[in-house]
Amino acid sequence: MKNIWKQLPIFLLVLVIGVYLGIRFSNSLSKERRQLNKFEKIFGYTEDYYVDSVKSKKLVEDAIRGMFSELDPHTVYISPEEEKTSEEEFRGNFEGIGVEFQIINDSITVVSPITGGPSESVGIISGDRIVKIDGTNCVGWKNEQVMKRLRGNKGTGVDLTIFRPSSRSLINFHVVRDKINLYSVDASLLYDNETGYINLTRFSETTTDEMTAALKDLSARGMKRLVLDLRNDPGGYLAQASNIADMFLDNNKMIVYTKGRIKDFDEEFHASKAYPYEKIPLIVLVNRGTASASEIVSGAIQDWDRGLIVGETTFGKGLVQRPFEFSDGSAVRITIARYYTPSGREIQRSYKDKKKYFEEVMDRQELQGENVDHKTEKDSTKPKFKTAGGRIVYGGGGITPDYFVENRKVSNYSVELRKNNVYYQFVRKLMDKNGAQIKSKYQNNLQKFVKEFQISDEQMQSFIKFAESLKVKYDQKGYSADKEEIRARLKAFVARDMFKNNGWYLTLLQLDPQFQKAMSLFGEASRIAGLSK
Repeated sequence: MKNIWKQLPIFLLVLVIGVYLGIRFSNSLSKERRQLNKFEKIFGYTEDYYVDSVKSKKLVEDAIRGMFSELDPHTVYISPEEEKTSEEEFRGNFEGIGVEFQIINDSITVVSPITGGPSESVGIISGDRIVKIDGTNCVGWKNEQVMKRLRGNKGTGVDLTIFRPSSRSLINFHVVRDKINLYSVDASLLYDNETGYINLTRFSETTTDEMTAALKDLSARGMKRLVLDLRNDPGGYLAQASNIADMFLDNNKMIVYTKGRIKDFDEEFHASKAYPYEKIPLIVLVNRGTASASEIVSGAIQDWDRGLIVGETTFGKGLVQRPFEFSDGSAVRITIARYYTPSGREIQRSYKDKKKYFEEVMDRQELQGENVDHKTEKDSTKPKFKTAGGRIVYGGGGITPDYFVENRKVSNYSVELRKNNVYYQFVRKLMDKNGAQIKSKYQNNLQKFVKEFQISDEQMQSFIKFAESLKVKYDQKGYSADKEEIRARLKAFVARDMFKNNGWYLTLLQLDPQFQKAMSLFGEASRIAGLSK
C-alpha cells in the first residue's frame, strides 16, 4: 500500500504529460483540419459561384502547383500524360514499332529505325515515307495521330505502306509491336585505336547494363583510356549513378551521401564491386546541362582525383526527389534530401530567386583554361573542400571543371538553320538522290567515311539556297563564321543516316573543342590519378 502511495506522484505526472501532449497533438491536427476544410470550402465556392464554368481537375492541379511554387524548383506535380512519358524515359522502354520519325511536308519520314526493334528487323530503313497505316492514308497527320497509331501493346500488329524514294516504289510491311528500348548510352565508339568514347544521356533503369556492355565491347576492341561524355545529361536514378561511379572507383570509396530532415532518408553509397576499368585514364566531359545524377558521378571522380573534369561548371542540382503516384496516373516528386560528394560538397545551387534559377545557368561567364588547382575560384565565398590528393574544390553550386573549355557559340544564322530543321531536310533530299551510291562506296566503314567523305562547296551553296526556300534568310557574316561547323553538321547528318548515332558523334567530335581538349589531357589525368609510370 505504501509503495502505491509512493508511486502515485509518478503516475499523476505521466498522466498530466500524456493529457498535455494529447491536447497539443489534437490541437495540431485540428489546425491542419481547419486548413484543409478552408481549402475544400474555397474550392466548393469557386465551383458553385464563379462567373464562368470551371474545370475541377485543372483547379486542383493549379492549386498543387501553387503550393509547390513556395518550395524548391524540383518538387513538382506531374500530370498523367507527363508521368507516362517520364516513366518510359526512366524505365528505359516503351511498346511500339520502333522508329524515330519526323513529319516533313506532310509526309511521315523515317529518320531511323531503332536498333534491334521490329521495324528494323522487317527491313524499314532511314528515308522511308509512311503513307498508309492499317490501310488508312496518313499523309498530313500530326505527330499525336501517328504516335497513337504506331504505339500499342507488345504482340499486336500494324500494316504499313511505305514509299521508298531510292526505288520509287511502294512496299507493304506487317510490323509486330514489341518492347522498344530507350538507350541511355547514346553512342559507344573508339575514336582512335586506344581512346574509347561513351555518351551517356540519362540514368535510367537500364543504364548500368548498357554501360557494362559498352565498356566490355570497347575493351575487347583495344580501349586503353576513356572519355565519358555527360554533357546535357539531366540525371535520373541516384542508385544508377552510384553504379556507374563504382565502375571507376576501387576499395570501398564513398561515392555520394544524402542528408534530409527525416533520418530514414539518409544514405551512403560506396564502391563495392571490382571492375577492370578502375585503373584506365579517365576524362569526364560536362557542361551547364550536366545535372543531378551526372553530377554525382563527376563529383566522385573529381573528389577522388580519379580523372579530370573538362568543360563548363555543371547545373548544380543536388536534391533527391521521391515520387508519390496517384490512382489517376498523376504523381508528385517531393524533395526529401540533399546529396553531397565524398569530400562533403553540397552540389545544389541557391534557389532563393526561383525566377532566375534556370536563367542563371545560361548567363554564367567563366574564364577559359587550366583549373586543376581551382585557383580560378580562390576569391570565392563558397565553402572549401579538398580532394583525396589535397586539391582545393568548392561546394555550393555544381561541379567546377579542372579545365574550363566553353563550347563555341554559333551565330543567329546557325540557330535559325537548326530551329527550322534545315539540315535534316537538305540531307534527306541528298540521300534520296545519292544515298545508294554513297553507301556503296563506304559500305560499313565508318572510319573511312569520316576521313574521306566531304560536303563540297557546290553542295554548301545548294544548302544556302535550300535554306532560303524554307524562309531562312542568308546571313553572310554568320555563314562565314560558322562555315566549317555547318559543313561538319551536314556531314554528321549523312553519317547518322548511314551509321546511326556512332556516325553522328564520331563526325562531330572532330571539331568539338571540349572533346579535342580532353584528348590532349590524358597525361595529366593519369598523373593526378597516380597512374603514370
